[in-house]
Amino acid sequence: MPPADDTRFVLIETSHPGNVGSTARAMKVMGFRDLVLVRPRFADVLSQEETVAMASGAADILARARIVDRVEDALDGCSFVCATAMTPRDFGPPTRAPRELFAELARGEPVRHRVALMFGSERYGMSNEDVYRAHAVLSIPTHPEYGSLNLAQAVQLLSYDWRQALGGFAVEPRTADANLADARAVQGLLAHLESSLVHLGYLDPASPKKLMPRLNQLFNRAVLTQEEIHILRGIARAIEKTRPHDPSPALGGDE
Repeated sequence: MPPADDTRFVLIETSHPGNVGSTARAMKVMGFRDLVLVRPRFADVLSQEETVAMASGAADILARARIVDRVEDALDGCSFVCATAMTPRDFGPPTRAPRELFAELARGEPVRHRVALMFGSERYGMSNEDVYRAHAVLSIPTHPEYGSLNLAQAVQLLSYDWRQALGGFAVEPRTADANLADARAVQGLLAHLESSLVHLGYLDPASPKKLMPRLNQLFNRAVLTQEEIHILRGIARAIEKTRPHDPSPALGGDE
């Protein structure tokens, strides 16, 4: 697992405690830990009940977070700043798609930056003055008719894309590798099924046609596990415990 990255997440004048907690959670699941709040609405937002509840296990991010009065203090030590806002109409930093820009930043060419991601207030976004501090404005590709994102949702999307650009995390399997059945086990199952199908009256042993080879191909495509072999043979045993069929023409089979 790669070490936690030193990317900084900056929330400017955040209004809702739940968004602060959700931001901490979004950061932690993507391996980030540096959170700075600029003039939040509530001075005690990091310890409020709603904040802690929405953090859902990311209390360490809240404990490490800082509150500052000025945006420039929040950006101290960061060499590339990304704003999540509308680019001012008169002038300003270029507007970039997150994945494209993040891929360039992750390559570290010509230099490796310490990146800051700035997010504005839920009520009125980010001021032009704060946007001017940024090297780029990030525009999350959304449906053209509705692009409204909750603050924490935006944090989650960008933190995911940035983590993927940095290399991402491996997907950890939650179950043991399947114990695949070998060819001998499959043939044993087929022999058992053949006997059971005859008992059931579905297969006429005098005219089996191609039913069993077709079942053989079916099982090969299915790539059966040993557990599945046991289940199917259990079904075959249950069939054999039923009343023997009336020795009349077979009910089924393969043409």
